[in-house]
Amino acid sequence: MADALALVAPGRPLREGIERVLLAKRGALIVIGDDAKVLSICTGGFLIDAEYSPQRLTELAKMDGAIILSSDTTRLARANVHLMPDPAVPTTETGTRHRTAERLARSIDVPVVSVSAAMGVITVYRHDHKHVLQAASRLHDTVAHGLSVLQRFRQRFDLAVTALSALEIEDTVTLADVAAVLQPAELLLRVAEELEPTFIELGEEAQLLRLQLLEVVDGVDEVRHLVVRDYLRPQRQGPPAPDARAESHVLGALARLSTEELLDGRKVGAALGISPGHADLHASMEPRGYRMLYRLPRFPDALADRIVEHFAGLQKIMRASVGDLEQVSGVGESRARSVKDGLSRLAEASILDRYS
Repeated sequence: MADALALVAPGRPLREGIERVLLAKRGALIVIGDDAKVLSICTGGFLIDAEYSPQRLTELAKMDGAIILSSDTTRLARANVHLMPDPAVPTTETGTRHRTAERLARSIDVPVVSVSAAMGVITVYRHDHKHVLQAASRLHDTVAHGLSVLQRFRQRFDLAVTALSALEIEDTVTLADVAAVLQPAELLLRVAEELEPTFIELGEEAQLLRLQLLEVVDGVDEVRHLVVRDYLRPQRQGPPAPDARAESHVLGALARLSTEELLDGRKVGAALGISPGHADLHASMEPRGYRMLYRLPRFPDALADRIVEHFAGLQKIMRASVGDLEQVSGVGESRARSVKDGLSRLAEASILDRYS
């Protein structure tokens, strides 16, 4: 369906032709693909084999039959064709044109576009999916509203991350503080994903809007992964370092939460592996230290992972001496000093950001 929507996006030649058909107050049934399977259910009509143009499509739509385009929509293959899809294929439509379009799309792997003159509606069918196209102005309004919502979630996310950094330094993190980061992060990514079909439908007109979206969600997924790695399962029991499977399990559990459940910090705690009986929002939690170490400039992620595995807790890492850090495989004196100095600077900056 995404590929089909891209073909009929505003600004594309096919969309221009379809809109001309609507302006002429005519309907049309357009099949995008002229392979053997499509031709096997076609009867009658005319062989066109001409270069596509919006004007030609408008003229051909004056005839009652279907119009067959090449799969790349650059050529008009046939016109005034009578289509005979399998009548046993189920359809939820009522009009003859729409019933034929849905049956054809379910029978053969090609996009089918139905243009309704009476309703002024353009419907795209692909496999078992159906999508009614919206006017470009309405699509822009939808994206503008979505970006506004995303910006509010991003502000909330940034404030929560700043607060979490300071609390980690002070060793006063609670489950509520961790949930305050994961909740807007998950909502940000969900809304961004929900906007994707609208971007596809807008086509080239969505380029600048997509850049705005990328700016709003920049870095959110990375922080979300690191927070999960820091806090999955109760930290006070000293669990082993999480592996990719455990992290993926938590992210999957968060994705399965409804919006209402996601707003419940205890549900977020359950996704992190904390049993419901221990999911106290005010329960103290200690990060492993992944997120803080990954913020160090020009410091290899592999070394950060080894430090976390060696000390098993951010507070132990921060209290470690240069000599203690040198005991980690691959961390020499210069690296150890850069960790100490870098964490000290991050601690000062985090506290200033939190309380300034």
